Amino acid sequence: MITRKQYLKSKPICKVTFKLSKEEAQAADLVRLVGDFNNWDHQANPMKKLKNGTFSATLELEKDNEYQFRYLLDDQTWENDWQADAYVPSPVSFDENSVVAV
Repeated sequence: MITRKQYLKSKPICKVTFKLSKEEAQAADLVRLVGDFNNWDHQANPMKKLKNGTFSATLELEKDNEYQFRYLLDDQTWENDWQADAYVPSPVSFDENSVVAV
């Protein structure tokens, strides 16, 4: 889930912290944050696994934009952020993509 949005005063940037709980990660060993912000590159943005099993990543995103994204668990299973700002149909599957608005 998107847990924090911190807008910078000095730049048109928002630091967005994404977290996926141990339960949401379904016991995955690796979670990647994949979306518009990294051209849906499956190798980009691996999330850091914390001691409690939660995965976390912070990205600097240009403000006044919306970004579609999903979590990729163990490079096999896609998971949405069920507390995202919005959801839109995926152009490549029957699934929906999560959306973060900054």
